[in-house]
Amino acid sequence: MTADADAPVAVDVSGLTLSGPRGLLVTDVALDIRVGECLGLVGESGSGKTLAVRSIAGLLPSGIELAAGRIDTGGRRVGMIFQDPMRALNPTFTIRRTMREPLIQHHGLPRKVADRRALELMKDVGIKDAERIAGCYPHQLSGGLRQRVLIAAALACEPQILLCDEPTTALDVTTQAIILDLLHGLREERKLAMLFVSHDLAVISKISDRVAVMYAGQTIEVGPTDEVLRSPHHAYTAGLLRSSPSGGRPGEPLFAIEGIPPQRHGELVGCRFAARCPWAVPECTGGAVPWVGQGDRHIARCVRADDVAAAFSLRVEDGGWPRNQEVEHAVS
Repeated sequence: MTADADAPVAVDVSGLTLSGPRGLLVTDVALDIRVGECLGLVGESGSGKTLAVRSIAGLLPSGIELAAGRIDTGGRRVGMIFQDPMRALNPTFTIRRTMREPLIQHHGLPRKVADRRALELMKDVGIKDAERIAGCYPHQLSGGLRQRVLIAAALACEPQILLCDEPTTALDVTTQAIILDLLHGLREERKLAMLFVSHDLAVISKISDRVAVMYAGQTIEVGPTDEVLRSPHHAYTAGLLRSSPSGGRPGEPLFAIEGIPPQRHGELVGCRFAARCPWAVPECTGGAVPWVGQGDRHIARCVRADDVAAAFSLRVEDGGWPRNQEVEHAVS
């Protein structure tokens, strides 16, 4: 599905900054999602993806606060699918009770009516034996069934915005594909604005219309998924693609980005990836790095965006990535 470029914006996040006991955790995050669109949010563990999503849902952990920025959902209803269904589902509740609660609390339905509606929702997400499953506890179900229950529960309040926090991470590849197809179908059927969080670029490529890349608490590249994955304009995005099993030459060791992410990234000036970047120049750390446009809705926070794209095109043409020093020679 290709999202309608003229559809209204359902989620508009700008300048999002979150602080915790040890300082800034997320800084100047900007995201927008249109009705019927899926925005993929990708980045390594600790990049701030989940915090950004929880801030939209109003579910920030204790001790973490919105320090600056704006989150506008236009008054639309928001649903959320969590990463680990075994932790998200109450182990002492049957599935029927789990599904019943939001229907009673938010819709004011009588208990019997709520139970009937719960079964309908479970069938909508492909649970065939809904009556039997409703009487089970979470530990009695497979990972795929538990995730379907979470999706059904997220749909109970008829959301117009669906936030998915790595909902396929704990699943095997076959079940993962089934869940992705289910979410894609629900998005088309219900015209949902969807934010899909993952660290897996292959998953993002299958489900999202656009992708936002996060690193060290910031969004650093945003654009149409196929364009960003084909022609990244930020060194970190290029490094992620290079690190994938299909990103190198046959027989070569799997590439890994050198160094580690900064620990107190909120205190850094300039590009937070500069210390790990083979393209880094003094301008990268001399001040705030502005967004640079790369085409229709494709932007990157990088002073050498064109050089990164040029080096990545060399990789495509010759079937492999040049080493760091060769990259420098190619773009200098």
